[in-house]
Amino acid sequence: MSDILTRRRFLTGAAAASLLAGCDRVHPVASFLLGMKDWNEKFEGFLFSSGRLAPELPASAATPEQAFPSYFTSDAMPFVPANWSLKVGGLVARPAVFSLAQLMRMPRTEMRVQHHCVEGWSAVASWHGVELSEIAKLVGISPRVNYVEFRSFDSNYWSSWDLGSGLHPQTLLAYGMNGHTLYPDHGAPLRVYSAVKLGYKNVKYLAEVNFMPDKTGGYWENQGYDWFGGV
Repeated sequence: MSDILTRRRFLTGAAAASLLAGCDRVHPVASFLLGMKDWNEKFEGFLFSSGRLAPELPASAATPEQAFPSYFTSDAMPFVPANWSLKVGGLVARPAVFSLAQLMRMPRTEMRVQHHCVEGWSAVASWHGVELSEIAKLVGISPRVNYVEFRSFDSNYWSSWDLGSGLHPQTLLAYGMNGHTLYPDHGAPLRVYSAVKLGYKNVKYLAEVNFMPDKTGGYWENQGYDWFGGV
């Protein structure tokens, strides 16, 4: 994990502690900030459009791969478990477990788009994989599903999304980057990659996808980051 992210986590916790310490009820300032956060999430959701696509960029716009930052929360870079598979469940008619080979035989989508990080940097890479919407069709999601949860084998990292963003045509379960299979630093063997979400929402080292009636927060979201995290 970067020093910046580590410091941000500390500062978020410290700010919350300073607002709430010594109080039996929520501090008025904290209450206002929480209310604004909820309002921002609802406003972002209102602005979201499943038909709005991030522009495809030319190969000349690509960031050199060695300059494309990578993050993980474990103390050391996670490597693929020997028995890795992707589990898909929740409110679905046909829970499933997919091997990487099975995912690679599904219809493949490629895109080269701008990646935006909450830390303020951006970069460009080509990604390829299967659209989450294809997986949703295969497992048969319930009409009661409103959210999708992604879980990682990297220190139990997870994030929950609104279903509209999950089923966006530029939301992939990506197994490749820049024409090759993913390397460990960028989330091998499988990661979420979407043009409609900030980087921390794009869960790497993906192990589980659950279609849910309610949102379940997330690793950074539960520490104060914006839940919607839209671009």
